[in-house]
Amino acid sequence: MDVKDFYYELPQELIAQDPLEDRSSSRLLVLHKETGELEHTGFWHLADYLNPGDCLVVNNTKVIPARLFGEREGTQAKIEVLLLKRKEHDVWETLVKPGRKAKPGTRILFGGGLLTGEVLEIVEDGNRLIQFTYEGIFEEILDKLGQMPLPPYITHQLQDKNRYQTVYAKQEGSAAAPTAGLHFTPELLEAIRGKGISIAEVTLHVGLGTFRPVKAEQVQDHHMHSEFYQIDDTAAKLINETKRNGGRIICVGTTSCRTIESAAKGDVVQAGSGWTDIFIYPGYQFKILDALITNFHLPESTLVMLVSALAGREQVMHAYEIAVKEEYRFFSFGDAMFIC
Repeated sequence: MDVKDFYYELPQELIAQDPLEDRSSSRLLVLHKETGELEHTGFWHLADYLNPGDCLVVNNTKVIPARLFGEREGTQAKIEVLLLKRKEHDVWETLVKPGRKAKPGTRILFGGGLLTGEVLEIVEDGNRLIQFTYEGIFEEILDKLGQMPLPPYITHQLQDKNRYQTVYAKQEGSAAAPTAGLHFTPELLEAIRGKGISIAEVTLHVGLGTFRPVKAEQVQDHHMHSEFYQIDDTAAKLINETKRNGGRIICVGTTSCRTIESAAKGDVVQAGSGWTDIFIYPGYQFKILDALITNFHLPESTLVMLVSALAGREQVMHAYEIAVKEEYRFFSFGDAMFIC
């Protein structure tokens, strides 16, 4: 299967640069996967497409202000560090720019020395392991010095950090937001619960591997980076009971989808935690997921491939073509799809 089979033309002006004032006022393109029928509606109408007995699965990860700007000790050389994943208590795998200024032994000062990082080693993909030293609580220092790690296609400054968090974000650890969840408001979640739909919270800390471009020419040659996930007993029980009772499992976002599919044994989700590098593309047989709420994704990305595994490549590419024609807003701060 060629990666170029998942390419589509996207005008720059359709890439959403700012979040809407009201989270749930975004548009919603509904794709009925059995028939290919498309409906245009608003996200605030989502509850109309859900049935009593269904279960929404949301990813409650919280984005940390993971982008740090510092100087190499003893020089004025500027260095940007992006925290990717915590390896030990104060050791993080990071992405450093420019990499040539960050050889092992290099010390980087942030906030005039409020936080210091020492490069320990260079690992896979040129990432750096950095050990941090500081006084006080790391998360508080990070909150003071760090910036939200917005994707490179967003060039506007984010005025409110909370707009790159879901309203149900709890577990700190992501380098990017699970953006399908950005459309939900407390009121919409309340309306959904009021209709007899349960909500199961799982955690997957989103790494940059999700967004890395696919460099292979053949889809099956691409290797996903691993991300940490966790499903507690309560969530596993809710999901399994819903399946048993004939309700639909509707994932909010590709990260929730990858979490439950990683934890599936047959048609049952197992509680637990671990690392997953699951790669879902056409030909994959879903074990748990029935429907998906998701944003519009980059051409030739692993996320477009996942969506195509659920609804079929031709139907998905046709839906994207219509979304471009109808001028939907794309990517992280853009509009949403419901594939049901």
